[in-house]
Amino acid sequence: MLRFAAAALVAASAVLSAAPAFAQDSNDYRVRVGLGVQIAPEYLGSDDHEFGPAFDFSLARGGDPFDFEAPDDSFGISLLDFGGFEAGPALNFERARRDKDVGAPVGKVPATVEAGAFVQYAIGSNFRLRSELRKGIGGHDGLVGNVGADLFWRDEDKFLVSAGPRLLFSNSRYQREFFGVTPAAALATGLPVYQPSGGIHAIGLAASTYAQISGPFGMFGFAGYDRLVGDAADSPIVQTFGSRDQLSAGVGLTYTFNIAR
Repeated sequence: MLRFAAAALVAASAVLSAAPAFAQDSNDYRVRVGLGVQIAPEYLGSDDHEFGPAFDFSLARGGDPFDFEAPDDSFGISLLDFGGFEAGPALNFERARRDKDVGAPVGKVPATVEAGAFVQYAIGSNFRLRSELRKGIGGHDGLVGNVGADLFWRDEDKFLVSAGPRLLFSNSRYQREFFGVTPAAALATGLPVYQPSGGIHAIGLAASTYAQISGPFGMFGFAGYDRLVGDAADSPIVQTFGSRDQLSAGVGLTYTFNIAR
């Protein structure tokens, strides 16, 4: 949603002067916006899935290709960028978990805006390392982050395929919100009281693809798989009502246009 909001602001301000990106002036900016559909778990640890919108937004200057972005990257802005190293603020949105999503009164986790930072390092032109650390603002109020590596193949902006492993970690406050069982919840559900600690809560894989269809039109797709581990996997909520296996996927169309400076 945050990435879509940024795309909407740029598109709204440029729609009258924008032209399809068939040719680029070195001083122009190119904007690529995408819209599609995705399927994802209803909440972290769920065995049910729901459909929702999928958005894409990328910005490049002149004839430079769009920067590679993995499907699970948070919205970020590079404030430091030199020698393949980048760093800057990161923003993400975690959906709410409601009792009706679980099917039992285990306790609501409000929707959460997560703010933090990312660092990444490109090794050559086809390999990237990236890590994020974010703090929940309201909602779960915990710390959550990830470390990942991506190998990708591309022909500038005509075609791109990527894949890489993920390691997801969080502190005890985050894990108690999503995987813990309070005494009140135990009394209401019959589950045992459970207080997980912090650490690695999932390992996974992420993959994506992009292809130019014709002129300014293209299409994107992505898929992800996370396997809950440690205290998260042992949670009575996951074992009774959910699943350790977390699958997601999406597909959509893109449109690229120029903004003259």
